[in-house]
Amino acid sequence: MFSESFCAAIQGIDGCIIQVEADVSDGLPCFSLVGYLASEVKEAKERVRIAIKNSGFKLPPKKITVNLSPADIRKDGTGYDLAIAVAVLAAFGYIPQSTLNQCVVLGELSLDGQVKGITGVLPMVYTAMEHGVKYCMVPRDNLSEASVVSGIRLAGITTLQEAVRLLQEGRGWQDQRVDTPDGIARVENIPDFSDIRGQAVVKRAVEVAVAGRHNLLMIGPPGSGKTMIAKRIPGIMSRLTLEEQMEISKIYSVAGLLHGKQPYISTRPFRAPHHTISQTALVGGGRYPRPGECSLGSGGVLFLDELPEFQRQAIEALRQPLEDGYVTVSRLEGCYHYPARCQLVAAANPCPCGFYPNRRKCTCTPGQRKRYFGKISQAILDRIDICTETVSLEYRDLGQEMPFAEESSEQIRERVMAAQKIQWERYRQEVFYFNAELTPKEIKTYCVPEPEAQDYLAEMFRVLDLTARGYHKILKVARTIADLAGAERITRKHMTEAICYRMVSGEQMGA
Repeated sequence: MFSESFCAAIQGIDGCIIQVEADVSDGLPCFSLVGYLASEVKEAKERVRIAIKNSGFKLPPKKITVNLSPADIRKDGTGYDLAIAVAVLAAFGYIPQSTLNQCVVLGELSLDGQVKGITGVLPMVYTAMEHGVKYCMVPRDNLSEASVVSGIRLAGITTLQEAVRLLQEGRGWQDQRVDTPDGIARVENIPDFSDIRGQAVVKRAVEVAVAGRHNLLMIGPPGSGKTMIAKRIPGIMSRLTLEEQMEISKIYSVAGLLHGKQPYISTRPFRAPHHTISQTALVGGGRYPRPGECSLGSGGVLFLDELPEFQRQAIEALRQPLEDGYVTVSRLEGCYHYPARCQLVAAANPCPCGFYPNRRKCTCTPGQRKRYFGKISQAILDRIDICTETVSLEYRDLGQEMPFAEESSEQIRERVMAAQKIQWERYRQEVFYFNAELTPKEIKTYCVPEPEAQDYLAEMFRVLDLTARGYHKILKVARTIADLAGAERITRKHMTEAICYRMVSGEQMGA
């Protein structure tokens, strides 16, 4: 007899429907699996055979052949077990084939017939819904994650026996859904900017960076507040839209970071990998490709603390993601695309000890300072739109009695949102939304400075020996500053502030 069931594979962060074909015929008893399989999928025949036996189903001694189609897509992971078992049982007549035609079956089997949770359920269920599938069977552990997708009926199961009974009777499908906020993220757990004392210049730079989604570098001595400021940036960013929530949740689902208490991502991510991270872990890839930190931070902040301490090759690997907003991982079996629309926020000390140019505390030699920043190439610095300096605070800045209250994150976010609304309206006919995404061609259209500002930029281009990329970055930052001020044209005042954010001095870089 012949039967078929359906499951799904993951390609990048998207799913692909897989047809599981099972054929039972006379011949030497055996269990064969074919269809471009990884080792863990090849081992499924042992898990499935024993799970079927321990679940109380008897399989006559027949030749069993299972094919996972399409055969040109590599199948890895353990999420095919349940679909294979269901197809085999249908071939032996335990399950009517008609119930499998509109159902996608996902799950890993243990030897006693228990159904275990798997990763990547969200994009799999979403793909099933897009293909018009009516029903989806998932492990009970993944039910809350699958419930984020609407338009498809679900069943969360714990055993193979329960799955067979459900398919035989056709009852038990649920329409239960996880309520996702309508573009409103929870921010109550994000630290507030009112905790930051002083550092008015840095706060202004952060506000400009977030308003236009510009990359930011903070340089300053230890304890000056660089990490504190970075952790508060998600609190002044706009709320996630439903589309952004779904895309980010898919990334986290593929990475196995969703669970019952957090079935989807509703707040902008903040990722802060340690400086010992490898290139693969930072940008994604590996023998079996998985999203890296810059993809896990998509839609939010990727914070690289102690930037010069990172491996040079890891930092250089960020060039393409920072420019294009996605990571492409090429392998023999195909290409995988992962979103990487993160806002880079980096922090660095001015020298290895951190106290330069304070010669009373700094003991670093010029050679040590040069080697310290040697890992950060000019190509990476050109991709950082805004550079600012944090300064050591005085006792009066930290005192209990302050002459004025520090601004809260909500106050800053209101100005950021006002500037972003101007950008959304300006780029409503484009495929992008923020000033940082402008290409050189579009800069000529949308970043037109006044004559005085243009002359000033021409002079500073010569004095600072800017590159073409640096020139374009200044114009984009100036456009954001003008949006924060509600101005239609870029004036010399806006241009001056933007150029200040590009002037990385020798003292800042430890030279």
